Amino acid sequence: MPHIDYFFSTISPFTYLAGARLEEIAAKMGASVAYKPVDIMALFARTGGTPPGERHDSRKNYRMQELKRAAEKTGMAINFQPAHFPTNAAPSSYALIAAQAEGGGDVGKLAQGLLRACWAEEKDIAQDDVIQACLTEAGFDPGIADRGLLAGAETYGKNLDEAVERGAFGSPFYVVDDGALFWGHDRLDDLEAHLAKAR
Repeated sequence: MPHIDYFFSTISPFTYLAGARLEEIAAKMGASVAYKPVDIMALFARTGGTPPGERHDSRKNYRMQELKRAAEKTGMAINFQPAHFPTNAAPSSYALIAAQAEGGGDVGKLAQGLLRACWAEEKDIAQDDVIQACLTEAGFDPGIADRGLLAGAETYGKNLDEAVERGAFGSPFYVVDDGALFWGHDRLDDLEAHLAKAR
């Protein structure tokens, strides 16, 4: 069975616009997925990237065009200037890590719910009530957010180290167990083709 390590930020708009495609591809190809949220700003700093707000205007303008094109293609609702962005991605990441470890719900749905809360629902995913609502919606005990705080924080740091070590530098980033790397929501077709070829 192929395996995908999925490095991503819970506040990334391009990760939001990937929707449920990863989960659909994994189900179709019989692949397992490990969700590995990372501190995207720290990842940029360690891999030569620049935070969006510090980029040249030409890069900012192009990024916005790409977001609009992607939203139109997917038909997904998105606020290009959400009220709570940027926000602290750590609490939502800790909760997701804890939920994956404890089980009982749908981790993919949880990741999508957190991203949707930020980019389409004008919610602050650093707030406990928002995180707990997303956990509940995805079938998890909302108390996981509190129980898994320390372990989540530790794993969050390890995920960053692993992302750098394995060649990830943005979000979403997909690393297949055979070493193939795919960066971006717009590379999911390539990921699917790669998995199909390996079958």
